[in-house]
Amino acid sequence: MIRVKTREQIGELEKAGALVAECHAIVRDMIKPGITTAEMNEAVERHIEKSGAFPGWKGIPGPSGAPPFPSVCCMSPDEQVVHGFPSDVPLRSGQVLSVDIGVKTKAGWYGDSARTLLVGEGHSPDVVKLLDVTIEALERAIQKCIPGNHLGDIGHAVQSYCESHGFGVVRDLVGHGIGQELWESPQVPNYGKAGRGLVLREGMVFCIEPMINLGTHEVDVLEDGWTIVTADRKPSVHVEHMVAVTADGPQVLSRDPQ
Repeated sequence: MIRVKTREQIGELEKAGALVAECHAIVRDMIKPGITTAEMNEAVERHIEKSGAFPGWKGIPGPSGAPPFPSVCCMSPDEQVVHGFPSDVPLRSGQVLSVDIGVKTKAGWYGDSARTLLVGEGHSPDVVKLLDVTIEALERAIQKCIPGNHLGDIGHAVQSYCESHGFGVVRDLVGHGIGQELWESPQVPNYGKAGRGLVLREGMVFCIEPMINLGTHEVDVLEDGWTIVTADRKPSVHVEHMVAVTADGPQVLSRDPQ
């Protein structure tokens, strides 16, 4: 069942999205060669606690019998697409790091968004282009979130743009609805046909999250049961925003602080 939100409920989701954006700002300010993803995860957890909210990811039961997710942030470097664990391994110049953060407010509303950051210097032009194209694909998908459009329009916007640049669009992982549950219906693929699928209505709220690979779209799951990596072990980029469908056009609920 798709839960359509009122204007007031969208306002609550915007508060959750703003908190997630604050967490991403903390990571962005801290990231540098030599720091560990565990250190950044701890700083984000402290900020969520001080804000009177709760982690959205930590403790979620694992898929297929895997243990619960151990941390507040998903920290996924290089070939890791999503769901990577923070670690004590220092970051190096030239790496790319995808960070996915979820929170739950005291009022019971979830926020969820992702950013990919470049660590230090020395990145290949292909990786820089991958990041730029993925960010642009997300913006193109956001613009399709208007009443009367179709769910397929969102996925088509991502797929057509990224594949035109030769990048792989992950099929095995998708975006989702969000509200008082972290993952609500419908699923929001990053591929599809324009004009097909669910008709978008005012009050729907989606997490649109392109996961785009430098090489193949195919992925593997590591032995921990959580971490998803590219099948060819080439770098991946993941970006995500919460977007409400409104009569006035798309409303992004998780923009970075100005």
